[in-house]
Amino acid sequence: MTVELHPGRVKVAGPLGELEQVVPIRMQIDQEEGVLTVTRPTDRGTDRSLHGLTRTLISNMVEGVTKGYERHLEIQGVGYRAVLKGNDLELAVGYSHSVPIVPRPGISFEVPVPTQIIVRGIDKQAVGQTAAEIRKVRPPEPYKGKGIRYRDEVVRRKVGKRA
Repeated sequence: MTVELHPGRVKVAGPLGELEQVVPIRMQIDQEEGVLTVTRPTDRGTDRSLHGLTRTLISNMVEGVTKGYERHLEIQGVGYRAVLKGNDLELAVGYSHSVPIVPRPGISFEVPVPTQIIVRGIDKQAVGQTAAEIRKVRPPEPYKGKGIRYRDEVVRRKVGKRA
């Protein structure tokens, strides 16, 4: 894995690919013996928050190019399913038409079972955003629980009408 530091930019390359991120120029980033250190100029609130943000962005880039990220989605509902058509994902979730989803660059889909979707990539933000867009097609509803949800998401169920 290699890290290139430029004023206001960090570039990380690893076995899965390379990522580049613009970072606040006020933060001092040093690389010594394979360890990246982020230091802040003052202890003001804005500098402290930018310090944590910069450190986390770099950490996520390093983890992304070495291990990668993935989000698991589940589809619940009678007749609801997902199918891969080439690189695109096609969802049949109760509408009169199927909903195609084209992956953004660096994102790939996997459908091991028609009711499960795995979104993979090296950019944590892009993986999360793509998973959120897929979920937005048919969010889980509280009465029957039908829809697309994250694997670890708990949907609070409501009681329906009573006679």
